[in-house]
Amino acid sequence: MKYFLFLLVFSFSLCCENQKKPDAQDIVDMAIAQAGGERYYNSKIEFDFRDKNYCAVRDNADFKLERQTFKDSVVTTDILSNSYFLRLENEEQVALADSTKIKLSNSVNSVHYFSVLPYGLNDPTARKTYLGEVKVKGHNYHKIEVTFNEEGGGTDFDDVFLYWINTKNYYVDFLAYEFHVNGGGMRFREAYNERTINGIRFVDYKNYKPIDKVTKLHELDASFETSRLELLSNIELENVKVEECISC
Repeated sequence: MKYFLFLLVFSFSLCCENQKKPDAQDIVDMAIAQAGGERYYNSKIEFDFRDKNYCAVRDNADFKLERQTFKDSVVTTDILSNSYFLRLENEEQVALADSTKIKLSNSVNSVHYFSVLPYGLNDPTARKTYLGEVKVKGHNYHKIEVTFNEEGGGTDFDDVFLYWINTKNYYVDFLAYEFHVNGGGMRFREAYNERTINGIRFVDYKNYKPIDKVTKLHELDASFETSRLELLSNIELENVKVEECISC
């Protein structure tokens, strides 16, 4: 009888060991495929955000991200590519200090990065960790943490991101992040106004911050469920246009 019980326990342990833990990379790959997949790699995406015009041209590994601001008779264009950043005012290049270039580059990149999530999650410097399956607003989600290597990870490499990826359709419905610039803080975003344009999924976000200053980043989904987040703003992309871009 004891031998039988031993075999039963051993078999159960072996079964548990053989159950493969979900792989964060596989989940992210599926999320990208569901949101647009290969359409991202050769695309021209334009949109308006908070009185500025943005345009992203991606040609496989090459990219050019632009932001245009219009004030009085001056058109200011910021351009970020794989190898350079420059600012133009009415098509004339403006001399900038290196520190200013870094600040403006981060600002341009941030808006473009969030506009096409989850596409950017396969950046070579991104490290992904599976945190388990959780339930938010009655739906099941894979909870994924994304951090970045210091080398190649930019000036904000120490920021930490969380993504909630629906276990059925693999859409990113929620995200959160902790940042350290300007005094630092945390944000939680809820996706809404989902639409697909020429095969690429876009969403807007309700942007929240925690009411309680002792709340930890990994607790923000629980805080959202219990209404302990404060709505700061709506993040809305307007006039979104998507074109296929072959050898732009």
